[in-house]
Amino acid sequence: MTYTKIIGTGGYLPPTIFTNEDWEKRVETSDAWIKERSGILQRHIAGPEETASSMGAQAASAALAAAKRSPQDVQMVIVATGTPDRVFPATACLVQNKLQIPTCIAFDIQAACTGFIYALSIADQYIKAGVVDCALVIGTELMSRLIDWSDRTTCVLFGDGAGAVVLAASETPGILSTDLYAQGSYEDLLTVDKYIKMQGQKVFKIAVTKLGEMAQDVLQKHQLRSDQIDWLIPHQANIRIIKATADKLNLSLDKVICTVDRHSNTSSASIPLALDVAVRDGRVKPGQMLLFEAFGGGLTWGSALVKF
Repeated sequence: MTYTKIIGTGGYLPPTIFTNEDWEKRVETSDAWIKERSGILQRHIAGPEETASSMGAQAASAALAAAKRSPQDVQMVIVATGTPDRVFPATACLVQNKLQIPTCIAFDIQAACTGFIYALSIADQYIKAGVVDCALVIGTELMSRLIDWSDRTTCVLFGDGAGAVVLAASETPGILSTDLYAQGSYEDLLTVDKYIKMQGQKVFKIAVTKLGEMAQDVLQKHQLRSDQIDWLIPHQANIRIIKATADKLNLSLDKVICTVDRHSNTSSASIPLALDVAVRDGRVKPGQMLLFEAFGGGLTWGSALVKF
């Protein structure tokens, strides 16, 4: 049987850091209020010359180096983004060109903050079916360009960045399952017209419920106990949602990879960025069991159980 294994991770964060104190100078807010509501201390903001494709290419290049693979090995590029460079060509095609990847499958998907898990699931199906042997999955977002910089309820919550993984066909288990969900009847709770609009309390309640139910479903499906999960790597939206999800799994925060304080909400980039941080600092090790969970506009939500 063919499995899909994560063999390399990479991340990119723009060099400009915007702290809570910086926001205090722009809108009526405070460091204490932002920390209490979200757990965020700072976020990275892209420069005017940076794009989803330029950040995605940086993250992908780092992932390829970690995987000891070259661009010539890549047969598929999937980019999850809500902030593409253009309507078309796809950001994935622009990343392909930047990295000089030969002719391959390349496309974008848009599932808001759940986008990386959706993309991971799609690539997993292609690899398990034997269509491709090596794929790049990237989450890259310029959320600072979707926020109303005068709206204190949303502007302080988001940041920019990109994360990537290299996937390869393997004889040993890797991605054990992915579960994807969407409910369009919630379309107005978290949406973008010109700027991000969010009904925060309603989104919070639904997110906590759905993420908790999904985590329990994954454990039941695989006949696992919560203590057999080495790391929960959730979407980094809000420390209160992260804590609530961990509580429903009876996991201490010591078993949760949390980067929301430094990265803020980078939408589809948040899980691969958090994974890359934890791989590079040595917390995530080969053979460990990882649970990815995300929730975003759509509303969409999803999970992936991964043997690293």
